[in-house]
Amino acid sequence: MFSITKKSSRQREILEIVFSNGWDYMRGLLVGDKPEEPRLPSPDVLRNILIELGPVYVKLGQLLSTRPDLLPGRYVDALTDLQANVPAVAWGDIETQLRQQFSQPLDQIFSRIETEAVAAASIGQIHRATLKNGEEVALKVQRPGISIIVEQDIKLIKSLADLVAITDWGEDYDIVAIAEEFTSALKAELDFTSEAEYTDKLRQNLSKTRWFDPAKLIIPKVYWEFTTPNLLVLEWLDGVPLLLSEPSKKQTNEDDPRRGEITSLLFRAFFQQIYLDGFFHADPHPGNLFYLNDGRVAILDCGMVGRLDPRTQQILTEMLLAVVDIDARRCAQLTLELAESSESVQLGRLTNDYDSMLRRYYNLSLAEINFSQVFYEILQISRNNKIRLPSNMGLYAKTLANLEGVTRSFNPEVNLLNEIKPLMTELFRNQLLGNNPLETLLRTALDLKSLSLRSPSQIEMFLDRVTSETLKWNIIIPELTSLKNSLNDAANRLSFSIVLGSLIMGAAMISTGAKTPQLSLISNILFAAASLVGLWLLVSVLRSGNLR
Repeated sequence: MFSITKKSSRQREILEIVFSNGWDYMRGLLVGDKPEEPRLPSPDVLRNILIELGPVYVKLGQLLSTRPDLLPGRYVDALTDLQANVPAVAWGDIETQLRQQFSQPLDQIFSRIETEAVAAASIGQIHRATLKNGEEVALKVQRPGISIIVEQDIKLIKSLADLVAITDWGEDYDIVAIAEEFTSALKAELDFTSEAEYTDKLRQNLSKTRWFDPAKLIIPKVYWEFTTPNLLVLEWLDGVPLLLSEPSKKQTNEDDPRRGEITSLLFRAFFQQIYLDGFFHADPHPGNLFYLNDGRVAILDCGMVGRLDPRTQQILTEMLLAVVDIDARRCAQLTLELAESSESVQLGRLTNDYDSMLRRYYNLSLAEINFSQVFYEILQISRNNKIRLPSNMGLYAKTLANLEGVTRSFNPEVNLLNEIKPLMTELFRNQLLGNNPLETLLRTALDLKSLSLRSPSQIEMFLDRVTSETLKWNIIIPELTSLKNSLNDAANRLSFSIVLGSLIMGAAMISTGAKTPQLSLISNILFAAASLVGLWLLVSVLRSGNLR
């Protein structure tokens, strides 16, 4: 729990940064006020706060930028290219870190290491080196002491999540679980062997394909013999970011047809990862897509990946088709199929929201539709209807947005749908038959055989039960329970009303003909009983709230 009276030096630093940027909601949390509904600062202010808080929070902001299912699009855009203003660690400290990773001297492994960092980030920095056998490699070295900083800040992030969890928003989005997910991702960033495994898997998946020429696309090779949790050694690739490459400077495809070839290559490579492999590079921003000196395209920095199971792949494919067909009802149904939590969702309202969104695309050609923006709007509709989607939906939408953004900047004439049309047939074939069509057909044949063998006996049993009148239907309709209770209440009140009327009439008759004190006493008792029953009935009706 944060408190202004009990704070560490790190908490004090966070307070100062928050106060200086004027984020009143977070200020209240940090000084122990009762949490209210979360109120984010403007995207630029949030970005500045994260930069000032340091490398761990910059990394947290980068992770948040992959969750458009949680944040509006303008926040995602502001955090997408978030980079900490982190100076490179001095070579002496990096050299010490490198020596700790090897059991032999560095000069026996490398013939040369450039002491000036090629790039510096929040978790590590990159140096170029040459192995003894002459191969050029990139050394991604973890910043010394970063693990201690990460552990400290993770505790603070979890404390803030516990506070926000008290609010309705925190409960709806299970903010504690989200914080746990983010902190686990931060910890995973500290183990470079995970990134090495992801890199290897993507390299293997894309090395054999019928969708594009794998010789034109490359993912750097991992040198496992030198890689450790604190050091990642990769093949060095000479090139420049795609948007700075020579083809991107041309104005039309006629000037340089390579632009069209490169955008088709990227779309096919990423759609294979998403819709066929179910394992995809989730951060294709301009700095991770390189145009190499030999004309190939490289995908770098494979530390962030997404995963999709076959069912989700199929739903997303159908969602794409539903958007193209402007089918609001189908979009709503598919959203509910994807949802992790969709309690008390009104299908009619959800369908109307989709109809309002899709209506804006009625008069647009497919070339004019920004599909990544469409998926951002789908996530916004889910948020508005308190539908919690799996976290991989955020990665999916963010990957599409980055990919479409980069390719449109590189090649303004690109159209996502035109790029994937040739792939749709194989995509549907794969979703119907799987990676091994023969195995799928054999399994289907066995299921049909089993069904054909069981069907006659099951039909015979069904007909016997129908003719012998022993068939019972167990139908449960939730709304009938409330209807039954309402009818029972109405019947009970009607019965009491009849009894009440009878008591009053009996008492009146006895009172009229009463000639003895005993009859007068009975009449008074009946009137008293009728009054009590009437009073009870009146109170019951008033308490039910159904007095009309």
